[in-house]
This record gives sequence, C-alpha cells and structure tokens, in this order.
Amino acid sequence: PYIVHDEDGFAGYETIPIGIILTDECIITVSLKDTPILEEFRKNRVKEFFTFKKTRFALQILFVISSYYLRYLKQINKKTNEIERVVHQSLKNKELFAFLALEKSLVYFTTSLKSNKVVLDKILRFNYLKMYEEDKDLLEDVIIEKTQAIEMAETYRSILTGMMNAFASIISNNLNIVMKFLTSITIILSFPTMVASFYGMNVDIPFQHATHSYAIPLVISAFLTSLTAFVFWKKKYF
Repeated sequence: PYIVHDEDGFAGYETIPIGIILTDECIITVSLKDTPILEEFRKNRVKEFFTFKKTRFALQILFVISSYYLRYLKQINKKTNEIERVVHQSLKNKELFAFLALEKSLVYFTTSLKSNKVVLDKILRFNYLKMYEEDKDLLEDVIIEKTQAIEMAETYRSILTGMMNAFASIISNNLNIVMKFLTSITIILSFPTMVASFYGMNVDIPFQHATHSYAIPLVISAFLTSLTAFVFWKKKYF
C-alpha cells in the first residue's frame, strides 16, 4: 500500500505489486516505484534483519507490508471520523468526494489483501521455501496480520458504504423538506395576490364605496393567509 494525493491535496491510498525473487546468491525485489516498505529495511528500522537469511528476509518484508496495511487502515478510519464530524455541520460535494476516495482505497486494500492471503496460505501449505521453526512462526504471524487487515478493511468498507447511503438519504430528505417549505410559502403568499387581483378589477365589487374600503382586501388576505399558515403548521409542513 502507498499514499497518493489528488488535485485538491486529499490523501488517498492505492496498492502496487512487489516481486521477491530468491536465488542462491542474492535476493531481488521488484517494484514499480519506491515504497516505504523497503525503506524500512534500508534505514535499519526492522529488528533482527539479515540479508543472508533469505527466507526470514522475505517473510519480514511480508510482515512489514501487513503492518503498513493496518497502519493505513487506522488512518482511513480516523479520516472517516473527521469527515463525518464535518458532514454533520455542513454537507458539501468536497466531503462526498472524500468519502468516495476512501471507499475506493478500501476496495484496493481488500482486493490486494485477499490476494496476499492466498499466496501466504500456499507458502505455508506447500513448503515452497525452506523454513526453520522460527520462520514458520513468523509466517503464521504474517497470516494473522493479513487476516486482521482483511477483516478491518471489510468492516471499514461496510461502515463507509452505509454512511454514504445514509448521507445520500439525508440529502434527498433535506431537499424534500426545502421543497415542501417553499411550496407552502408560495401557497400562503398567493392569497394576498389573488384577493388584490379580484379587488383591482374594473367591475362593481362589494363595499367599494365604504369608508376605509382598502382595509377589506387587507383583512381578507390576512385571514386567508393566517388560516392557511395555521393549517400547514398543524400538518408540520414547516
């Protein structure tokens, strides 16, 4: 696993293959780009690391890879929680894109981890490598780490998928609430316009010669508007 950054600077995660070739004289590692995995060995951060112990060295590489998966999975979970807190305050497209990037990272992780697990099971079952008892213990530790990483990745992916579905429902529900509110306001405001239109027609109307006749349409408009607003409020339209 390794970290990548998009155009907005948001950190995502992808995976690349690493080949380990064991010969009688040397160990060859092949990678598409520099990875922090091999840097751990170059900078002597791995305890009891010896290149002449080829099988042990290969298993140690696999163990470091597993530890990096677990480290990045914890980072993904932390970022998910941070984005969730932001979303509770204000939901924007930026947060949705961040969720999508994390979900894609978890897809990469799950696929790669399962492939690695198959390789490790074959090494343990068919004895491709000459191993001492300590090497077998290390291989079993690597398998345990891989299994834990797979479970974590699948769990986080399920949580993230559920969160995205929930937020999509929230967006749709918020839109419905806004549309219902605006529709209610439009209906309420239509009564004054309708009453004023009737009283503005060039025909005889009731009480047109009465004192303060301009107050009549105002009272009718206020009554209809208040009644409609009260009905909508009781029905919880706004």
